[in-house]
Amino acid sequence: MKRKLIAAIGVAGMLVSVAACGGDDGDKKSGGADGYKGETLTLWAMDGSTPDQWQKDVTAAFEKKTGAKLKFEVQQWNGIQQKLTTALSEENPPDVFEIGNTQTAAYAKTGGLAELDDLKKSIGADWTESMNKASVIDGKQYAAPWFVLNRVVVYNKKIWADAGIKELPKTRAEFLKDLKQIGAKTDAEPIYLPGQNWYHFVGLTIGEGAELVKKDGDKYVSNLGDPKVAKAMKTYKEFADLSKAPKNKDEATPQQAEVFAKGKTGAFIGMSWEAPTAIKANPKIEKDIGFFTIPGATADKPEGVFLGGSNLAIAATSKKQDLAKEFLKIALSDKFEGQFAKEGGTIPNKKALESNLKGNPAAEAAAPATSGGGTTPLIPEWGAVENPPNPIKNYMTAVLNGKSPAAAAKQVEGELNKRLAQKQ
Repeated sequence: MKRKLIAAIGVAGMLVSVAACGGDDGDKKSGGADGYKGETLTLWAMDGSTPDQWQKDVTAAFEKKTGAKLKFEVQQWNGIQQKLTTALSEENPPDVFEIGNTQTAAYAKTGGLAELDDLKKSIGADWTESMNKASVIDGKQYAAPWFVLNRVVVYNKKIWADAGIKELPKTRAEFLKDLKQIGAKTDAEPIYLPGQNWYHFVGLTIGEGAELVKKDGDKYVSNLGDPKVAKAMKTYKEFADLSKAPKNKDEATPQQAEVFAKGKTGAFIGMSWEAPTAIKANPKIEKDIGFFTIPGATADKPEGVFLGGSNLAIAATSKKQDLAKEFLKIALSDKFEGQFAKEGGTIPNKKALESNLKGNPAAEAAAPATSGGGTTPLIPEWGAVENPPNPIKNYMTAVLNGKSPAAAAKQVEGELNKRLAQKQ
């Protein structure tokens, strides 16, 4: 059957296309060990996402329960958006696939994803709301939250001890005070915070309840002029002013973990996987690395964070809708979602499953902020914004170089609006 390709947008801002065509319910069976015997369900998972033991155990459980075979196909990140778009427009797409949480809305709006309202009712009553938000488009469930990661404070225990700090900060003000104490009592740089660590800035805006875009008639436009955005940027600047990091670079230029590895930095705000990067650069620093949740304005609420992660979705054109849902019920069960979190160090989709993170200090530090976290705007138009040069990054650098938040917002408004208006 010839299907029409409809444009969508990926997280990196690349224009892509997916098929807008409903799924086939022709696989309805009674279930049970032999209910789907002879069938094969194809799952696309991204390289590095699925721990080996989890994959083996989920496969065994699925095949035992359904009688069907599970075919894992590992996908590379490079070019995945175009590959997935093409696959979803064809007769035999992957039945189930991993999809970035910020990509989900774009594919759902173009008809590429099957509705999963019934699945949400049966297994998702206690999914963490902040994680599930990216799977709900126009009030309908189009994917299931799988896992997220978010930023924490990675700190040098020795430097903090040398500064006479005996307790970790519980509020933003205490955090700022401790960093200033490090600057006053040691030779270390208190914090390494480059001017364009923009996902941390996004987290600050989430914490302030700010939106980066707003609706103007039937289109989206910049909302950087909002006082709440300015307040988030003011917080960012207070910490960046304690850093020697370049104001016009992000955390990857140079890699902040490698800067931290030199042992002359009190802390940085980063992902859990950046600690091993530091250790690889300087194995001796391993004993000095610690983690804590980014403190918020008050002790009872951590700082807002950007939740980067993945959902699991079913192709709307898959002819194995029921079998695909059987897989999701197994993979997202408390048993296997908990195992996934434990083995992968990722934040699970239910608060009750966070006990599986015990013994993983980075994940334990990340988990408390999850419920108050969020994402970039969940609209297809957003993808183009992130293409370099990212106007949000330019806004941040302008403020750090002395412009008022209002003036900086005005400076990048035209470019941001131009990108939001690009045809999808």
